[in-house]
Amino acid sequence: MTAPYSSDDREKVVAKLPTDIRRELKVRAAEWTTDIQDAVTEGVTSWIALDSHPAVDTSGGMSFATYLPTGLYEQLKVASKARKVSYNQGMAQAIRHWLDSHPSPRPGTPRTTGARRLVFGNQKGGVGKTAVSAGVAQALAETGQKVLLIDFDPQGHLTKQLGHERLEIDSVSLAKHMLDENKNRELKDLFVPIKGGDFEERLWLLPSCKDAFLLDAKLATTRAVRIKETALERVMEAVEQDFDFIVIDCPPSLGYAMDTALYYGRTREGEEPGQSGIVIPVQAEDTSGDAYDMLAEQMDDMCDDLDVTIETLGFVVNLYDARNGYIATSSLQSWQSMDEPVLGIVPELKEQREAVRRKEPLLAYEPECEQAQVLRAIARRIKG
Repeated sequence: MTAPYSSDDREKVVAKLPTDIRRELKVRAAEWTTDIQDAVTEGVTSWIALDSHPAVDTSGGMSFATYLPTGLYEQLKVASKARKVSYNQGMAQAIRHWLDSHPSPRPGTPRTTGARRLVFGNQKGGVGKTAVSAGVAQALAETGQKVLLIDFDPQGHLTKQLGHERLEIDSVSLAKHMLDENKNRELKDLFVPIKGGDFEERLWLLPSCKDAFLLDAKLATTRAVRIKETALERVMEAVEQDFDFIVIDCPPSLGYAMDTALYYGRTREGEEPGQSGIVIPVQAEDTSGDAYDMLAEQMDDMCDDLDVTIETLGFVVNLYDARNGYIATSSLQSWQSMDEPVLGIVPELKEQREAVRRKEPLLAYEPECEQAQVLRAIARRIKG
């Protein structure tokens, strides 16, 4: 993978901006379906042509990086010097000017089918479902969406990677709610806010529980769940209207729990196509293809048996490294030739591993790294 822009036509620039402006920029750029660097480019170009602009409060500024056409930042500095303001103040004024020129297109039409539901699944383990689902959830929350991220994998990697502990086996959990063993505790009491980054106050985690390993067996035998496929949906119905997106990190399994997640992600009556469905993280190697074949067969059987539609929103090719040669490049071409789109290609870089080691969200730990930029692009494509 290469950088988002080559050094021939773009250069990386860094400025210090207040948190509220950075957050507003990310939300507004998403609402206008434009890249942040393009919004900043337009703002800087327009600001340079202005006679003057009101000052912007830049106190408490934090590092903000983006890519501008080569030479534009130098023009910004020249214009800032002529107006006797700092480069950071000039950048802040330019972004403020773009924001004021591009008011929010909200409010939109309220949904009548609940939150959009994104199921991240693949029968093969180790493809990066957890990293991709977490990154996309963070990116969606950056754009102003309220997002619930569900750790549906008994192994609890998502919960632990975000710095939290799995719920104890005797605690109330999502699994117990699905089995009507919730002891009159509300599901929303289990939600944990994920802090850090520009998604703070808009992203929550529903942690995994140590009893989730028992879910498949109990779903197969319990009488409390009359129609097994609806178990997850029945539980989530009470909280859906509190969120714009519900993102589910699924286990590497084809059991009953996966059935409930697939059914939950189906296209509901009255819901437009492409709003909910499954996103399939894969790697550029052959075993991911074998695993996908098994998952596709399971989805086809469910659609036929229950007369529902489960949309494959697309693939995410994760941990891609072209230096692996023919195996990687030819496999990537195979994914790109599928009927469903490749939503993004996430490179194999150290930042994600470092974030996991530090138990921090990637978009808080290294918000401007190449992996973060790709995950934001994936979120934009999903959001539409």
